[in-house]
Amino acid sequence: MREAKRISGARCARIGYQGGSQGGWVAPLAATRAPVDFVIVSFGLAVSVIDEDQEEVALEMRLKGHTQEEISKALEVASAAEAVFESNFTKGFERFDAVRAKYRNEPWYKDVHGNYTHFILPFTTAEAREKFKDSLPGTPFRYDPMPTLRAAKTSQLWILGEDDFEAPSAETTRRIKTLIAEGKPMTLAVFPHAEHGMTEYEIAPDGERVSTRYAPGYFTMMRDFAQNGQLSGPYGSSAVFRK
Repeated sequence: MREAKRISGARCARIGYQGGSQGGWVAPLAATRAPVDFVIVSFGLAVSVIDEDQEEVALEMRLKGHTQEEISKALEVASAAEAVFESNFTKGFERFDAVRAKYRNEPWYKDVHGNYTHFILPFTTAEAREKFKDSLPGTPFRYDPMPTLRAAKTSQLWILGEDDFEAPSAETTRRIKTLIAEGKPMTLAVFPHAEHGMTEYEIAPDGERVSTRYAPGYFTMMRDFAQNGQLSGPYGSSAVFRK
């Protein structure tokens, strides 16, 4: 950012960070270290990496018609898998194997997915140790973004897809609305029928989603906020929340 500002010189009017997905954790933090005029977060998260996986498991199971009891069991499987990831594949396998053995023959088990839980479900302990041991070293699985967001002084625009599987938006939406109510300099836009990447979709015959186009108004919204720090009109079918 500093180098871009230096190179552009007098041509630079406003400068900011735009972070998509995992950038939703990074961009607000960057603004506390190298101040900018604005932050835009697209399909990002105001929860931890562990919470992201838990929310995705629960959402996918719910949409596939499973009961709350079955969802709770699926989250138990996910929790055991997440502990293995968090240890960088050094421990937690005994619990993980026990939970898998307990539930693997139940009808709902095949639908357990999550953001990363599904990576190791098919593998034995030995296979998983070897295949994934160097996959996520140093990942801050318990990183809590809320202290950074509560301390925000930079104007932020959060753009979320209501139907996002990969970064489920319900809890993040709730948290950003709470921060807005507390007077933080934030604006929230939620696009219905938009998923990760801010694309709309259709359902294929096999039940999978097929992206069709970017949500109308998404790019215009980012442009306006970057230029003016404000949103001035309707942007597709998005619902906008601000103080």
